[in-house]
Amino acid sequence: MLVPLADAVAATCGGKAGTLGRLTRAGLPVPDGVVVPFAVYRAVTNPTDPLPPALTHALADALAALGDPPVAVRSSADDEDTPDASAAGQHDTVLAARGLAQVTAAVRTCWASLRSPRAVAYRAARSGAEPVMAVLVQRLVDAQVAGVLFTPGPRDATTRIEASWGLGASVVGGTVTPDAYVVTRDGAVVRRVADKRTRVDRRGAGVATSDVPDADRRRPTLDDAAARALARLGGRVAAALGGVRDVERALDVEWALVDGEPWILQARPVTADAPASAPPPSAPSSTTLTGTTTLTGTPGSRGTATGPARVVRGPGDFARVRRGDVLVCPWTDPAWTPLLHLAAGVVTETGGVLSHAAIVARERGIPAVLGVPDATTALRAATTVTVDGDAGTVTTLRSEDHP
Repeated sequence: MLVPLADAVAATCGGKAGTLGRLTRAGLPVPDGVVVPFAVYRAVTNPTDPLPPALTHALADALAALGDPPVAVRSSADDEDTPDASAAGQHDTVLAARGLAQVTAAVRTCWASLRSPRAVAYRAARSGAEPVMAVLVQRLVDAQVAGVLFTPGPRDATTRIEASWGLGASVVGGTVTPDAYVVTRDGAVVRRVADKRTRVDRRGAGVATSDVPDADRRRPTLDDAAARALARLGGRVAAALGGVRDVERALDVEWALVDGEPWILQARPVTADAPASAPPPSAPSSTTLTGTTTLTGTPGSRGTATGPARVVRGPGDFARVRRGDVLVCPWTDPAWTPLLHLAAGVVTETGGVLSHAAIVARERGIPAVLGVPDATTALRAATTVTVDGDAGTVTTLRSEDHP
């Protein structure tokens, strides 16, 4: 019914759990846990039904062996974290579940998310067998700082790191503009410290978002030594997974720090190259010339596109989106994936290059500019804009007559 994480392999437990199993066996710092393998999912007629008694008993024993801590319950489907498709953010994760009742409910939530509208939309352009879902149950790391790093790839000799306070959910979810670091192979560090307004932390058997104190909003989350240490950790992950720098593709690694000690939460191939790695030299800005206004943010996905701005603040605005629109939103929740089949480009008020939304935009070939403050008010609905995902600019052209 359960596979110890240290024994997990991709063939039976999915790419996410299988990779963490490899890293565990290599001695890297991965939170302990167990996996509900594909075979159990296949044996369940309805993922929303109560779990089989044998699985419930096995989970109770596993949680007791871990000391009944808060856990992260995460998807590990057979069609995610692959070299061709990340499925970044497309399936559900339940953080800080505690006790058998919450964990069993979270397993069902992960199973059901395999057929959520966003996951179905993500898979719509891809062919293959009916997917199956394994579920990873891991000890939750109460991170003080967390984020994502991209290891060097064939076209980039640097490690890219994004970091913010608290759990990594705000970084991967794009709800905060994170600090950005570039570490070269000779150890030089270039940083851009962002205005990190919110953070996500565990609160009992759940998570909560809170405001970052003013003194910490523009305080760096990492010093240069910590950034170099994370870059070295990325190199260890690549070596453990058999990657050869400058030959194999880069890796996308989620990490967390507790009292300065790193933990690896996920590692997968980078499926689409990000724009140039150097962080912007200054804060996002706005420039107005005759007849046009240019907003500057972070380049998130290459290419250019021109279309009417469509301000989307939540699901209530989805019906207004038309093919060829430029989405302008506070951030892009994974549930908004179906909109990326229609959009010509994406502009967000928060978020970083390594967030789930940016990854999916790159896979879709849609230009994106991230971290443009007040974009939803600065870009009037239906104004024609040009999004340049290489330069990180959004330029208004003219007002349109249509709503």
